[in-house]
Amino acid sequence: MSSFWRGLVRFEREKIAPVTALRNAVGVAIPLLAGYAVGNTNSGLVGGTGALNVAFTDGRDPYLPRAERMVAASVLCASAVFIGSLTGGHAALAVVLAFGWAFAAGLLVALDQTAADVGTISLVTLIVFSSHALPPDQALSAGVLAFSGGLLQTGLSVAMWPLRRFEAEQRALGALYSELGRSAAEPVEARAAPPATQQASDAQKALASVSAGRNVHAVRYLLLLSQAERIRLSLLFLGRLRLRLQNQSKDTDEPPQLPLDEYVALTARVLDSIGAALSSGGETGDNEEWLRRMHGIAEEVRRTEAVSQPAIAATLSEIIHSVEALTGQARAAADLAASATHSGRVDFERIEQRRPIRLRLIGTWPTLRANLTLSSAACRHALRLAVCVGIAETVARTSGLERAYWIPMTAAIILKPDFTATFSRGLQRLAGTFAGLVIATALFYVLPVAFWTEVSLITAFMFLLRCFGPANYGILTAAVSALVVALLAMTGVPPSETISARGVATVAGGALALAIYAVWPTWEHTQIPEVMARMLDAYREYFHVIREAFLFPSKDFSTMLDQKRHRARLERSNVEASVERYAAEPNVSPEMVSAWTSVLASSHRMIHAVMAMEAGLMRSEPVPARPAFRPFAHDVEVTLHSLASALRGTRLDAAELPDLREDHHTLVESGDPETERYALVNIESDRITNSLNTLSMQLMALVTQPHQTSPGAR
Repeated sequence: MSSFWRGLVRFEREKIAPVTALRNAVGVAIPLLAGYAVGNTNSGLVGGTGALNVAFTDGRDPYLPRAERMVAASVLCASAVFIGSLTGGHAALAVVLAFGWAFAAGLLVALDQTAADVGTISLVTLIVFSSHALPPDQALSAGVLAFSGGLLQTGLSVAMWPLRRFEAEQRALGALYSELGRSAAEPVEARAAPPATQQASDAQKALASVSAGRNVHAVRYLLLLSQAERIRLSLLFLGRLRLRLQNQSKDTDEPPQLPLDEYVALTARVLDSIGAALSSGGETGDNEEWLRRMHGIAEEVRRTEAVSQPAIAATLSEIIHSVEALTGQARAAADLAASATHSGRVDFERIEQRRPIRLRLIGTWPTLRANLTLSSAACRHALRLAVCVGIAETVARTSGLERAYWIPMTAAIILKPDFTATFSRGLQRLAGTFAGLVIATALFYVLPVAFWTEVSLITAFMFLLRCFGPANYGILTAAVSALVVALLAMTGVPPSETISARGVATVAGGALALAIYAVWPTWEHTQIPEVMARMLDAYREYFHVIREAFLFPSKDFSTMLDQKRHRARLERSNVEASVERYAAEPNVSPEMVSAWTSVLASSHRMIHAVMAMEAGLMRSEPVPARPAFRPFAHDVEVTLHSLASALRGTRLDAAELPDLREDHHTLVESGDPETERYALVNIESDRITNSLNTLSMQLMALVTQPHQTSPGAR
């Protein structure tokens, strides 16, 4: 029964907002009405097809990235219409073109799900329009009409949706940080739960549907939630240490004098400032000054004179570590919050654009280039898809079946990167296709045959397709099938004639896709630990070269840096794709999906800091590396190696991991902090320390879970 409720919650979460679905349906109907008004229904159909295809890239993100995505989809789909119509009369060329287009479309899964959807849509468009060859001038006109329909859909989307994204998530995180700030300075009861328990639960729920895959902004929110959890525990632990110190010092003539009241007051200010900024979407307060003072107090606590009583000395040692950890966590949260608000996101995008493309955290072309290897899951999927579509296109052109283009079209839609989605969608598509055909045909028999009937049904089916299709593939295929029947009816094809032809082609295309995937299947729950371990290995090797570049500034490491960064990017995209496929497998608990997603988010923050260190090699003057840098860098590599080994099954005790926070403290204490390169390393090494400590905590909890390498077996 729990799986039913999880499925219901997922359905509710993934369905498209009705206003978006209605906007998309209207965007398809307008070209149809325009074509009817000028007496050219076919032109209206082509324009409506462009609007229909681009509707799948609509969303709720800010205007600029959404508009760029939808315009790119318009260009791609228009190109597919033009090229398909132009080459449809040449069978061999059409097969080769379908093969190449399918490979490119399959490779787009390395970017994100939206890019993969655009690739599939454009591939289906190419297949459909290549079944009807047109003269060059008509093919060009069809491409222009499809592009116009896509631009119309883009205009409706940009004109009618608010700018901000993640508003609810921001509010929930803002409430959490505000409550942490309010409770920071309050006395801690021995049996009290961590502060802000209810707000933390609310934030967890609000971010339950956020994926850390490829959206760098979503990663920030997940990291903010992760930091908030660590801050909650740190505040509770520090409060209890203060109580312990008070009790231990009652019988002492000269108890240690620590400025902890001022420290927690500053912590409260920082947390409250973060909460206010997230809730309002505005700027953070004077966090840098408060954080500087917190760091100063942490240094003062560290310099506290030794005491003779062993118990008090042990408590002081724990307080020192607790204060330093909390300072690092507060700084990490402040940095994340500064770039998570709307103005911060704009600043981040501007900074990213100024970076060399190879050093950007998220890059389209570098990511695609990195995945052009058989070790890439995206490349393997692209090859599978290309072979499948090539075979299906050949069968369609030699079979003599009516509307045989549905065979490669079905194969392109069904074949997915993961085993579960391919096979479950294969069955759902068969059921949905026949249901859609029967429903649409019955409606055309019942309702009067007229243009307005056809337009009304197309609008209704498009609304169902967009509103509920993303949440359930059966609904999606039923709506698509019914929509195709209605569109064909506008060209004069009786609805009853499409049932048998589409049914046969659907079975043939689906069987081909399932057979090809059965030859090369992948269960993601058996792959994800090793994929994650390979990513950590790649990060370690990349960091090692950066370490050498800092230690030996006179040597040229540019070629090796390019190679290691290239591999790190490939492995990161493999992990992102693996986590997405893992989440789609049956019998995988939401807790395990959340655990892997959190690990991925923490790894993003770490590699971003590492890439910033590399960027600093180019923009700062070379200076001799401080002696303390070598042990810090060595311990970073040891930590990454140990975590990768733990993912591969080696037993690991948390006590065996190096103390990166102590290493960082020693590093910061050495050298002139005014030196540009030293200042850069101080900042980024703090972020690396914080993110690696978080990552270690998450992975240590994950690898101790029963069946962690095969959660699907539970």
